[in-house]
Amino acid sequence: MALDDKIYVAKLGKTVGLDGSLKIYSESDFPQQFKKEATFTTNKGLTLVVKSYNHNRGIIKFDAIDTPDEAKKLINQQLFTTIEATRKNCSLKENEFFWFDLMGCKIVDNDNMVLGEIKEIQRLPSSDYFEIETSKDLQEKGLPKTFLIPYIKLYVTKIDVASKRVYTQDCFAILENS
Repeated sequence: MALDDKIYVAKLGKTVGLDGSLKIYSESDFPQQFKKEATFTTNKGLTLVVKSYNHNRGIIKFDAIDTPDEAKKLINQQLFTTIEATRKNCSLKENEFFWFDLMGCKIVDNDNMVLGEIKEIQRLPSSDYFEIETSKDLQEKGLPKTFLIPYIKLYVTKIDVASKRVYTQDCFAILENS
Protein backbone atom coordinates (compact mmCIF):
# COMPACT_ATOMS: atom_id res chain seq x y z
CA MET A 1 0.00 0.00 0.00
CA ALA A 2 1.55 3.27 -1.05
CA LEU A 3 0.36 6.77 -0.30
CA ASP A 4 2.07 8.98 -2.90
CA ASP A 5 5.69 7.86 -2.49
CA LYS A 6 5.05 6.43 0.98
CA ILE A 7 5.14 2.71 1.68
CA TYR A 8 3.21 1.19 4.57
CA VAL A 9 5.55 -0.93 6.72
CA ALA A 10 4.00 -1.41 10.17
CA LYS A 11 1.31 -0.62 12.70
CA LEU A 12 2.02 0.46 16.26
CA GLY A 13 0.36 -1.41 19.10
CA LYS A 14 0.12 -1.03 22.87
CA THR A 15 2.74 0.48 25.12
CA VAL A 16 5.34 -1.79 26.69
CA GLY A 17 7.12 -0.94 29.95
CA LEU A 18 7.68 2.50 31.39
CA ASP A 19 10.14 4.01 28.90
CA GLY A 20 7.73 4.79 26.02
CA SER A 21 8.34 1.60 24.02
CA LEU A 22 5.58 0.20 21.83
CA LYS A 23 4.61 -3.12 20.31
CA ILE A 24 5.16 -3.03 16.53
CA TYR A 25 3.33 -5.17 13.96
CA SER A 26 5.59 -5.22 10.92
CA GLU A 27 4.10 -5.69 7.46
CA SER A 28 7.55 -5.69 5.89
CA ASP A 29 9.82 -8.48 4.73
CA PHE A 30 12.77 -6.36 5.87
CA PRO A 31 13.02 -6.00 9.66
CA GLN A 32 16.47 -4.41 9.21
CA GLN A 33 14.80 -1.18 8.10
CA PHE A 34 13.73 -0.50 11.70
CA LYS A 35 17.36 0.14 12.66
CA LYS A 36 18.48 2.90 15.01
CA GLU A 37 18.05 6.40 13.54
CA ALA A 38 15.73 5.23 10.74
CA THR A 39 12.97 7.76 10.12
CA PHE A 40 9.29 6.96 9.57
CA THR A 41 6.16 9.00 9.05
CA THR A 42 2.82 8.10 10.62
CA ASN A 43 -0.60 8.28 8.99
CA LYS A 44 -1.19 11.35 11.20
CA GLY A 45 1.83 13.16 9.75
CA LEU A 46 4.24 12.67 12.66
CA THR A 47 7.90 12.01 11.95
CA LEU A 48 9.44 9.38 14.24
CA VAL A 49 13.09 8.40 14.57
CA VAL A 50 13.93 4.92 15.86
CA LYS A 51 15.93 4.87 19.10
CA SER A 52 15.92 1.07 19.44
CA TYR A 53 14.19 -1.97 17.96
CA ASN A 54 13.94 -5.54 19.24
CA HIS A 55 12.94 -7.77 16.34
CA ASN A 56 12.52 -10.90 18.48
CA ARG A 57 10.10 -9.21 20.88
CA GLY A 58 8.48 -6.89 18.31
CA ILE A 59 9.17 -3.79 20.40
CA ILE A 60 10.24 -0.39 19.14
CA LYS A 61 11.26 2.82 20.88
CA PHE A 62 11.39 6.26 19.27
CA ASP A 63 13.44 9.36 20.10
CA ALA A 64 11.58 11.91 22.24
CA ILE A 65 8.93 9.37 23.31
CA ASP A 66 9.99 8.65 26.86
CA THR A 67 6.82 7.88 28.84
CA PRO A 68 3.87 5.53 28.46
CA ASP A 69 1.56 8.58 28.16
CA GLU A 70 3.55 9.93 25.20
CA ALA A 71 3.63 6.45 23.60
CA LYS A 72 -0.14 5.97 24.05
CA LYS A 73 -0.72 8.79 21.56
CA LEU A 74 0.94 6.59 18.91
CA ILE A 75 -1.17 3.45 19.47
CA ASN A 76 -2.80 2.18 16.24
CA GLN A 77 -0.90 4.61 14.04
CA GLN A 78 0.57 3.28 10.82
CA LEU A 79 4.24 3.70 9.93
CA PHE A 80 5.31 4.67 6.42
CA THR A 81 8.71 4.93 4.77
CA THR A 82 9.78 6.13 1.34
CA ILE A 83 10.87 4.22 -1.74
CA GLU A 84 14.27 5.91 -1.46
CA ALA A 85 14.72 4.83 2.18
CA THR A 86 13.58 1.31 1.34
CA ARG A 87 16.18 0.99 -1.41
CA LYS A 88 18.85 2.32 0.96
CA ASN A 89 17.97 0.24 4.05
CA CYS A 90 16.79 -3.06 2.57
CA SER A 91 19.11 -5.51 0.84
CA LEU A 92 17.70 -7.76 -1.84
CA LYS A 93 19.06 -11.19 -2.61
CA GLU A 94 19.33 -12.57 -6.12
CA ASN A 95 15.91 -12.90 -7.78
CA GLU A 96 14.22 -10.74 -5.12
CA PHE A 97 12.39 -7.57 -6.06
CA PHE A 98 10.61 -4.71 -4.35
CA TRP A 99 6.88 -4.89 -5.05
CA PHE A 100 6.84 -1.23 -6.10
CA ASP A 101 9.33 -2.09 -8.87
CA LEU A 102 6.99 -4.81 -10.15
CA MET A 103 3.95 -2.52 -10.35
CA GLY A 104 3.23 -1.56 -13.93
CA CYS A 105 5.36 -4.35 -15.41
CA LYS A 106 3.94 -5.96 -18.55
CA ILE A 107 3.18 -9.67 -18.36
CA VAL A 108 4.71 -11.32 -21.42
CA ASP A 109 3.58 -14.92 -21.91
CA ASN A 110 4.71 -17.65 -24.32
CA ASP A 111 5.41 -16.36 -27.85
CA ASN A 112 5.81 -12.75 -26.60
CA MET A 113 2.05 -12.24 -26.10
CA VAL A 114 1.44 -9.31 -23.73
CA LEU A 115 -1.35 -10.38 -21.39
CA GLY A 116 -1.58 -7.19 -19.36
CA GLU A 117 0.06 -5.21 -16.59
CA ILE A 118 0.64 -5.81 -12.88
CA LYS A 119 -1.71 -3.57 -10.90
CA GLU A 120 -1.36 -5.07 -7.41
CA ILE A 121 0.29 -7.90 -5.51
CA GLN A 122 -1.99 -10.01 -3.33
CA ARG A 123 -0.35 -11.70 -0.37
CA LEU A 124 -2.26 -14.88 0.39
CA PRO A 125 -1.18 -17.62 2.82
CA SER A 126 -0.30 -20.09 0.07
CA SER A 127 1.62 -17.69 -2.19
CA ASP A 128 1.86 -14.16 -3.53
CA TYR A 129 -0.22 -13.41 -6.61
CA PHE A 130 0.13 -10.76 -9.29
CA GLU A 131 -3.18 -9.04 -9.98
CA ILE A 132 -3.13 -8.35 -13.70
CA GLU A 133 -5.20 -5.82 -15.61
CA THR A 134 -5.75 -7.60 -18.90
CA SER A 135 -4.64 -5.73 -22.03
CA LYS A 136 -7.43 -3.90 -23.90
CA ASP A 137 -7.14 -6.05 -27.04
CA LEU A 138 -7.65 -9.24 -25.01
CA GLN A 139 -10.55 -7.65 -23.10
CA GLU A 140 -12.16 -6.82 -26.46
CA LYS A 141 -11.99 -10.55 -27.27
CA GLY A 142 -14.21 -11.22 -24.25
CA LEU A 143 -11.53 -12.17 -21.74
CA PRO A 144 -11.79 -10.97 -18.10
CA LYS A 145 -10.70 -7.45 -17.17
CA THR A 146 -8.44 -8.75 -14.37
CA PHE A 147 -6.94 -12.08 -13.33
CA LEU A 148 -4.36 -13.50 -10.90
CA ILE A 149 -1.04 -15.19 -11.62
CA PRO A 150 0.71 -17.10 -8.82
CA TYR A 151 4.17 -15.65 -8.23
CA ILE A 152 5.93 -19.02 -8.46
CA LYS A 153 8.62 -20.40 -10.80
CA LEU A 154 6.11 -22.67 -12.52
CA TYR A 155 4.54 -19.58 -14.12
CA VAL A 156 7.03 -16.71 -13.69
CA THR A 157 10.18 -17.50 -15.66
CA LYS A 158 12.06 -14.19 -15.66
CA ILE A 159 11.71 -10.67 -14.28
CA ASP A 160 13.36 -7.72 -16.00
CA VAL A 161 12.61 -4.67 -13.86
CA ALA A 162 14.72 -2.39 -16.09
CA SER A 163 12.48 -3.06 -19.10
CA LYS A 164 9.33 -3.37 -16.91
CA ARG A 165 8.61 -6.90 -18.15
CA VAL A 166 7.74 -10.12 -16.34
CA TYR A 167 8.07 -13.20 -18.54
CA THR A 168 5.66 -16.05 -17.87
CA GLN A 169 4.64 -19.38 -19.28
CA ASP A 170 1.17 -20.90 -19.59
CA CYS A 171 -0.54 -17.84 -18.09
CA PHE A 172 -2.79 -17.29 -21.11
CA ALA A 173 -4.56 -20.49 -19.99
CA ILE A 174 -5.04 -18.95 -16.52
CA LEU A 175 -6.54 -15.85 -18.15
CA GLU A 176 -8.87 -17.92 -20.35
CA ASN A 177 -10.10 -19.88 -17.33
CA SER A 178 -10.56 -16.87 -15.07
